[in-house]
Amino acid sequence: MNFLSDYNVIWFILVGVLLTVYAVLEGFDLGCGILHLFSKSEDERNTITRSIGPVWDENEVWLITGGGALFAAFPHVYSSVFSGFYLAIILLMLAIVFRASGIEIRNKSENKSWRKVWDYSFGIASLLIAVLLGTALGNILHGVPIDLNKEIHISLFGLLNPFSLLFGVSTAAVFALHGNLYAIIKSDGSIESAFIKKLRYTYTLAVLCIVAVLIMCLSQPQLTENYRTHPALIIIPIFVLIIYTFLLIHILKKKYKPAFVFSTIGIVLIMTTVVTAMFPNIVFSTLVPDFNLNIYNSASSQLTLKTMLIISAIGLPLVIIYILYIYKVFRGKIKLSDKMDY
Repeated sequence: MNFLSDYNVIWFILVGVLLTVYAVLEGFDLGCGILHLFSKSEDERNTITRSIGPVWDENEVWLITGGGALFAAFPHVYSSVFSGFYLAIILLMLAIVFRASGIEIRNKSENKSWRKVWDYSFGIASLLIAVLLGTALGNILHGVPIDLNKEIHISLFGLLNPFSLLFGVSTAAVFALHGNLYAIIKSDGSIESAFIKKLRYTYTLAVLCIVAVLIMCLSQPQLTENYRTHPALIIIPIFVLIIYTFLLIHILKKKYKPAFVFSTIGIVLIMTTVVTAMFPNIVFSTLVPDFNLNIYNSASSQLTLKTMLIISAIGLPLVIIYILYIYKVFRGKIKLSDKMDY
């Protein structure tokens, strides 16, 4: 099979890339939100909100883009997952609303009670979003009861199994480390020192969670099949551990920008490990393997896939250019003395 001429494979890779970009970019601002929840001083909290204030909504674009790509390329996956996970998705949307409100509204008043309410709204919602996203991914990998009609019948509490909850906690931990490093490179002086002190906790928790997830994944036959068939693929999860080792080395050397780069590469490799384990499936069924939703039985027509690929080839570069411009404009460290809206 020539993968480069297979639109189903191309769209599987493209959706994976879009969601990986979302994990990297939204990962650091969700991580900053989690860090915000444990920040003691007003200067630390102001630095966090100012550092992600100009970019957090641009990062959300990748979730919308990934969701749109999933809807266009694999509509059966979109309809099955969004209906089966309905209550969890409603909870996720509410968390996104309260998080956005916390960022945008907290500085509209100097009243301490007002700021405290929206600070908790921002922090708790950031943590909840990370956990919910990870839990959703954990369920997709663990498997859900998909029937012959491609329908998922599961309760909200049915989604809270040990495997998916570990994924949820691990996602929050990895994002917290990612956000911690971002907060360090965006801050200065005593505020930077305060964020550096938190690294010992965020790094330790993230690595412990990554190791626990890798071990638990070994107990899932559907996730190890591709690795048994193609043993060379095992280098990907091994590289995850290597990257986080290099990350620690750079933290110890107080080289935080390279450490942030390694954190980014680590998230990319984690997502690559997930995508490699899933292929060609997108959602596993716990009822019968034949009910798995894969890149062929859940895809749009070849004409639709081809047409959407052409549209994406035109639109995606424009999105990338715009977002790169935004990051260029708001590069550098945060100065609390500067007048800003965030």
